[in-house]
Amino acid sequence: MPTPARLGYRFNLVGRIGLAVILFWAVIAIVGPIVAPYPPGEIVGWDYFTPMSAEYWFGLDYLGRDVFSRILMGARYTVGISLAAVFITVTAGVLLGMVAAVIGGWFDMVLSRLLDALNGIPSLLFGLVSVAALGSSIPILILTLAAIYIPGAYRYARALAVNVNTMDYVTVARARGETTFYLISREIFPNILGPVLADLGVRFIFIVLVLSGLSFLGLGVQPPNADWGGLVRENIEGMSFGAPAVIFPSIAIATLTISVNMFIDNLPTKIRDRSE
Repeated sequence: MPTPARLGYRFNLVGRIGLAVILFWAVIAIVGPIVAPYPPGEIVGWDYFTPMSAEYWFGLDYLGRDVFSRILMGARYTVGISLAAVFITVTAGVLLGMVAAVIGGWFDMVLSRLLDALNGIPSLLFGLVSVAALGSSIPILILTLAAIYIPGAYRYARALAVNVNTMDYVTVARARGETTFYLISREIFPNILGPVLADLGVRFIFIVLVLSGLSFLGLGVQPPNADWGGLVRENIEGMSFGAPAVIFPSIAIATLTISVNMFIDNLPTKIRDRSE
């Protein structure tokens, strides 16, 4: 019986470590607020920027709240918002890219120029203007982050789909009179799925960083709730003290983004390139 290694789906050690960290934060995002030792918004001590202790594992923040509990809660916002935004980004970008590649002509030209114009706006500037104008509710954050990266996902998916669209089996399917939906769903999408999954990981990293940047500037998740970028902003005054309240949220952002990068850089060959 073929083994995963012979089938080409074996992850190396670096990929496994990255996947383990990703799964860890995914679980924390789901169960973190349930297992948090203290309510995330409750002031549990009269001191501020305290060091790590047996009672407060990551110390207290600038108001005397438990940092460990707030990081557990922040994981739900950081991971949840980023996942929702990247799902919308990749879904919309890939669908539009495949349709443009198959239909071509004026539809491809007009859509590409519109999205190129949107892509020319710096991502953080677009996010700042959108959130400042429309508000910083969670749905607005998700849609804003998705809109920032849809053009890039579209260009990437279109480039892949254009290459596949010239293959002989697509030409044969078109000669048989197959519909556009059939060409996209049965001939093109299965053959670009691997690179699209890798691109999804890259987009997720970008979205996490932009979300953290918006929150650091005060335009992300609003108090009393906070994602990891918001936790860094709240406790930035503790940097001069080396307070855990500002160090551990930064570590959380770094571990999530680096682990996703490690994972996608070490995807098995048959996922990264279905042609092998």
